Amino acid sequence: MRETPSGSSPGDPERVGSGTTVVRLRGEVDIVAALTLGPRLDALTAAPCPDLVLDLRPVSFIDCSGLSLLCRARNRVLARGGRLRLVVDGTPVLRLLRHTRLADVFEIGQHLPPGAVPAPDAVGPETAR
Repeated sequence: MRETPSGSSPGDPERVGSGTTVVRLRGEVDIVAALTLGPRLDALTAAPCPDLVLDLRPVSFIDCSGLSLLCRARNRVLARGGRLRLVVDGTPVLRLLRHTRLADVFEIGQHLPPGAVPAPDAVGPETAR
């Protein structure tokens, strides 16, 4: 396992274990957060066969910019033969994914996959409102 500095804000690493990158988002994933998070997710999905887990359990709000960000990451991962998983519980994120009929498009679980190392928060008060 290694820690890699993130692009969202200094000192916010993602965790990589067993080839799986886990990024934990929290707070509001809106247009402001998407501006910072977009380039970071693009970098994480640039390599062949990326294996990315986005932990969305601490997310309290997500708007259309956040959904667009998730869809873009999914499309980039699939185009490179990789895998994207979302970790979502009964938060507003899951409700929104169901209402927009995106719940069936993403691979969604309630817990981190076995062997995945929980990551520190990637989006917080300093990058999201």
